[in-house]
Amino acid sequence: MRKVLVIAAHPDDEVLGCGGSMARHVKEGAIVHSVILAEGITSREAKRNREAHREEFALLHQAAQRANDILGVHHLKLLDFPDNRMDSLDRLDIIKIIEELINEVKPNIIYTHHSGDVNIDHRRIHEAVVTAVRPIPGNHYVEELLFFETASSTEWMTPGSAPVFVPNWYVNIENTLALKLRALEAYAYEMREWPHARSTRALDYLAKWRGANIGVQAAEAFMLGRKIIK
Repeated sequence: MRKVLVIAAHPDDEVLGCGGSMARHVKEGAIVHSVILAEGITSREAKRNREAHREEFALLHQAAQRANDILGVHHLKLLDFPDNRMDSLDRLDIIKIIEELINEVKPNIIYTHHSGDVNIDHRRIHEAVVTAVRPIPGNHYVEELLFFETASSTEWMTPGSAPVFVPNWYVNIENTLALKLRALEAYAYEMREWPHARSTRALDYLAKWRGANIGVQAAEAFMLGRKIIK
């Protein structure tokens, strides 16, 4: 039985980036684990204060659980790294947590952020995941490493400032796009009105455009980091 591990920065990133693929994996019989590393709220103020947002955290965690339940995710884990402040942490501390997650789940496939996103948490997590899955002999259960695009972050990075997202791996989500959009609706607090890039309508258009890239009704696009054929 194949195992999938999604490592995302904030609640909603996992659905934005690969929600349709997650639901497809579930339908195909895989065990899907979703891990969200940062808490997703306190960056909206000048100074981090978790206690001031206790009710908001509870609501956001409930939304995350609903969204992942809609996709059929088997295991959801929410950690509490500081929101949009992960560059203030030692990279090794992030790597160690991700290594523990990988050793616990032993995934065949990992999805995580693209390296060129405008959001600093996305970039730090990308770097930590790449380090954590380095191909140490005898420890090769991660067969596929895929980097997803995150609406309102990946496409907002300016040209020449970071690596560009140029997809070379697509997943047909014709049969799971509706689940992805329903899961996004569970994150109503995080979503925005059209024409914002993080609106349900924009995500529907993006999925159909990525589908048109490969001649299907809807798709999610990724950059392949590594593929090991055993």
